[in-house]
Amino acid sequence: MATETQTGLSSHIRGVTVTTLACLAGIAAAVVSGAVVGTSPEAATNQLAVGILGALVLIQFPVLRVVGVDVTGFGVKDYLYVVFMTFALWFITFAILLTSGVQL
Repeated sequence: MATETQTGLSSHIRGVTVTTLACLAGIAAAVVSGAVVGTSPEAATNQLAVGILGALVLIQFPVLRVVGVDVTGFGVKDYLYVVFMTFALWFITFAILLTSGVQL
């Protein structure tokens, strides 16, 4: 039998959901950062891009609640995971946008 409860998601689906949302939020943060601050070499030092990343990190937790993930049970490790995954995807995507010179 599955280890899921009648009211919640299984641990596997919960993990996949959290990871997917964190990765998509990181990519979205990079695209928004590129659109707002630009993709010139000077845009790499703009602190507004990091603020956009922070906003997307914070927006994820209400979205996770709406999707059905119980975030009240999150520990420090869970929060650090979400922040790290979002940052990693933002960093990679924003770096690609900056080095390719794409105009958004």
